[in-house]
Amino acid sequence: MGLSTDKDAKPVLTVPSGSHVTFDTVSHEGLLEDQGRDAEKYFTSKGVKKEHILDEAKLITRSNLKHDFHKDDPHIITGPIYVEGAMLGDVLKVEILKIEPRVPYGVISNRHGKGTLPEFPKRQKHDHASPENPDTYGNVSVFTPIAQNKEGVWEGVIQTESGKAIRFPLNPFMETMGVAPNTSEPVHSVPPSFYGGNIDINDLTAGATAYYPVQVPGALFYAGDSHFVQGDGEVALTALEGSARATFKISVLKAGKDHIPGNQLSQPLGENDQFWITPGLDEDLDEAMRKSTREAINFLVNEYGISEEIAYAYLSAATDFEVSQVVDKTKGIHAMIRKADFKEFIEQK
Repeated sequence: MGLSTDKDAKPVLTVPSGSHVTFDTVSHEGLLEDQGRDAEKYFTSKGVKKEHILDEAKLITRSNLKHDFHKDDPHIITGPIYVEGAMLGDVLKVEILKIEPRVPYGVISNRHGKGTLPEFPKRQKHDHASPENPDTYGNVSVFTPIAQNKEGVWEGVIQTESGKAIRFPLNPFMETMGVAPNTSEPVHSVPPSFYGGNIDINDLTAGATAYYPVQVPGALFYAGDSHFVQGDGEVALTALEGSARATFKISVLKAGKDHIPGNQLSQPLGENDQFWITPGLDEDLDEAMRKSTREAINFLVNEYGISEEIAYAYLSAATDFEVSQVVDKTKGIHAMIRKADFKEFIEQK
């Protein structure tokens, strides 16, 4: 728990380029110390039937897996996958084919004062908090069932103090996807970086594609920290977190042979049917905005052959820059470049 993949990580699976791979991810919510570190006890206390609690979640909380709640990151990462033929300089293309909940519930948490507002949570915290008395951490976790409405649309359901419910549509995605960086040092799971990781772009849902510059042989792709839905910013610290099953098509784009969007990548790139998505990452949100803008300019220059001046002008007039998240140490901004605006360029290709 709390660590992502480094170059020395042992692959759990080796696949050829173009393979379809399904990940059964496990959410950390309901498993952490401030929730008692007992998945069965925590979820049954919320009215969940035992058969709806994942065996993996129970095994993790019953294990001797070391985790320092105050120092370690929380996420449970699945992988890595070794992709045959992937080498430094190549790009890993990850097509997100399907994401679906594994359980009919999730959790939204605010802890450590690490949301957008440091004064939250406002509950009293005790110096000697322990999993045996989880309330002593003073954190807030909002248990949130999911259910289909009359139209068959999946919704999150938050019960309020009045007894009335807030209902909102789901939009499942993988908060964390990436490749291993070229390091043997521990890679923490919270801050995103040039290799991907905890990017938190809620547009990378089923039907979208993500691209990652390969850093080590085999790429060592991983995924985890699935979200049932997240607002831009993720202001309280977490989204509606829940365990999900995700299926990807994972392919290698060979440098100098295959078309790589933007010709070359130094960090992740995303796309869906409507948009190209260029992230900017930095601890300073203003600098993240600058980085996203530079990435967007570079992409347009390399993909469509236009000048930097024209790209900059176009972005100012017609592109939205959205806040991915502001709570993961390294903050994120991403540009949403509308593909339809470049119809003439695409037709020429």
